[in-house]
Amino acid sequence: MMHILHIETGRNLYGGPLQVLYLMKGLAKAGCSNSLVCARESAIAARSNPFSTVHQVSMQGDMDPRILISLLRIIKKERPHLVHVHSRRGADLWGGLAAKMCGTKAVITRRVDNPEAPFLARMKYNPYTRIITISEGIRRVLLAEGIPRQKLVYVPSAVDPTPYQRPCEREWFLKEFGLDSAKKAVAVIAQLIPRKGHRYLINAAPRILTVCPETHFLFFGQGPLEKDLKWLCKKLGLTGNFSFEGFRADLERILPCLSLVVHPATMEGLGVALLEASAAGIPIVATNAGGIPEIVRNGENGYLLEPGDTDGIADAVISLLADPGKAAAIGQAGRERVFSHFSIENMVKGNLAVYHQVL
Repeated sequence: MMHILHIETGRNLYGGPLQVLYLMKGLAKAGCSNSLVCARESAIAARSNPFSTVHQVSMQGDMDPRILISLLRIIKKERPHLVHVHSRRGADLWGGLAAKMCGTKAVITRRVDNPEAPFLARMKYNPYTRIITISEGIRRVLLAEGIPRQKLVYVPSAVDPTPYQRPCEREWFLKEFGLDSAKKAVAVIAQLIPRKGHRYLINAAPRILTVCPETHFLFFGQGPLEKDLKWLCKKLGLTGNFSFEGFRADLERILPCLSLVVHPATMEGLGVALLEASAAGIPIVATNAGGIPEIVRNGENGYLLEPGDTDGIADAVISLLADPGKAAAIGQAGRERVFSHFSIENMVKGNLAVYHQVL
């Protein structure tokens, strides 16, 4: 039986940690055994118990050397066939080093397309036999940084579409977010950080509201830019048109009630929230950045614009809000793309193939 030790340090169960949960569940079904190293009190810990041995460790910042000490102890105890590192936040550095010190082969999944200094990237990824990229965009970034082509394997992220195959609970939705029945909800589902591009939608909002005054914008996510984004809304006289709703664990209930999802990111590894929106049949307005074009095909299941194109965002949002029939057809095309290209089964098979290559 193949034994994989996974390292995932994300604290909330979305994005990378959710992918790790999908993967471990699929690996267990395929006859593998899993161990998981995660941050203490992280959301993934309790959910992983049915199909992995969970080790929760204390972490005080990305460069906390205690992470290395904990990983060495756990790897020596578990004696896995392979270590699979899934996150940054120090785990990419400490995980590879710990595996190398224990004489255990290691692979890493790279989920972001942030460029790094080439010499640092080569040093960090040297201990890993394979680097799994969740998009071709990330693969191109790593190639440009001098990572050997033979080390790179493309395995896209996945989404379980089942929870999103539900009708909109319109009455609940309107009450939950304090909206009247005429409102059309446009959402951004992303951390409130610069590269997610929330400010471009805020700047596009006055034009959108001139043509579609019934529009209301919902921001789902947390982050350091919340205060600045609220200030920008106030400056433009848009405070009543935007709601900051923080992190929500019930997107499967929210998404079917949205008119569309906007993702104006300047950088993006792939965009799991876009897969979830597509699974719910919601049309998307996004940018031609990172791995986003691998999910959104321009004119088929959404619209793609260049990062920072405020006028383009306004035009695309207005076009979809003004034509519900077109929006529904584009949303359905997105749903079909999720089923054909981003299934959990394919993601698990792709990672298993990498494990067999390495071992």
